Amino acid sequence: MARVGRGTQRGWLQALLGKAVASHVRDEVSSAAKKSAALASPNARARAYLRYALRESGLLYGTPSNVGAERGGAEERLFLAVLESLCRIGLDLAYRVVAAPGPRAEQLLLLFAAMSGRLDDAEDIHRRIRRPTDSGDATASQRATDPELAGGRPERGAFKKKGWPLPEKLWRRVEEALEARAMSLAGDPYYGLVLHNGAMFSDAHLFGRLAISYFSTATFSREAVERRARFAAQQKALLAQVLIALSCAERRPSFPARRAILRQIEDLKLPEDVEESVHQFARKAFERPPSLTKTLKTVRTWELKRFILEQALLASLVDGRRSPKEIDFLAALSAELGYTPEERRALELEVAEFYAKHRDVVDVFTVAAGAEVMGEELVDSMQATLEKNFQALLNEVKETGELSVLLARAARGQKLTRDEKRRMREQLLDVARAVPALAIFAAPGGVLLLVALAKVLPFSLLPSSFREAQDEPRYDA
Repeated sequence: MARVGRGTQRGWLQALLGKAVASHVRDEVSSAAKKSAALASPNARARAYLRYALRESGLLYGTPSNVGAERGGAEERLFLAVLESLCRIGLDLAYRVVAAPGPRAEQLLLLFAAMSGRLDDAEDIHRRIRRPTDSGDATASQRATDPELAGGRPERGAFKKKGWPLPEKLWRRVEEALEARAMSLAGDPYYGLVLHNGAMFSDAHLFGRLAISYFSTATFSREAVERRARFAAQQKALLAQVLIALSCAERRPSFPARRAILRQIEDLKLPEDVEESVHQFARKAFERPPSLTKTLKTVRTWELKRFILEQALLASLVDGRRSPKEIDFLAALSAELGYTPEERRALELEVAEFYAKHRDVVDVFTVAAGAEVMGEELVDSMQATLEKNFQALLNEVKETGELSVLLARAARGQKLTRDEKRRMREQLLDVARAVPALAIFAAPGGVLLLVALAKVLPFSLLPSSFREAQDEPRYDA
């Protein structure tokens, strides 16, 4: 994800949290709200709500459904949308556990600090929130600062206490921690792993569980946070191992691919012992396919099994290549996790449907970034296929009419509207289907491969009439 601090004034996090609190409307109508409402205890309702809300929001796949089109680049939009989704879920969890009134923006800041590993800062924020007010009536002051729970606006100066408001340096440190965390997961190399989506879900799940604990007890337990953070790290490590096994299913990864994978493992910022175990797993997997039974021996809960299978299916869709060996691997993985072939196919359709709706954001971390780091062997093989079928492909492109115009604009880096992107994708798929040798481009993710290749191959897919302007950058080299 793009570093939001670049080109953006400090204080963006405080503005985002303040806006989230001010605009929040309690969720009473979503499927997650309705499904969790019947449970007996507040904590049970909150846990169920979190599970359903992560799925409905898209955070299960690392791509929230509220990604807007009006803000910055795709990476920055995804970064902000994730934070906004977490704020909304956190506030709804506070309501469901009947949390005491409090300064919700600062409490959300505490949760983001804890999620990002800034535990000293989280403890500091908690102490400042809990410190008695100058007037001695903490509850009344806290109630006044929370319009949502108090039913009105806070009065000027209603929350006066020592060390309040929080110092700017506290906000800044959490801002930087969130930015660094996002940066470490951005731009998965084409030959690397599609780790962003699963890692994002692990963080979102961690945030939700921290919110339930904090809002239900009004206490901050460093030990409990460290325990939950380690579980999230182990979840990421397990996902990395499964995706490494998937990447090795067809053939041994090349040396550039191995370096990319090992670098991504480091970027996860796992505890030292967990990271070392994943490194060892990867090095062995590069030489010999790992045993799925051994890899999955610690996976016991239905929720974790589904998470692993969903993320593996998503990874296989995103990279645009579904070889027979990869399909066999996914079948073996689902069987090892206790899924029947019918259940796996149903789950695959569900994942594919989500991916189709949010492809432009999911691909931010794969094809779009990978166009610059494609391995020579992949480019060579695709170039050979395209060159053999160049005339047939060119004829198909010409016959579509509008596609030529849209491809020319995309190759020059011009922005297309959402509707133009949809039409271009549909027409590109028609072209790919019309030339059997290009069937790879009709697979999920293949559309953007075709657009990317239009920029890097030493010939143009476009009619010469679109390559005559001398003042425009070339897209055929």
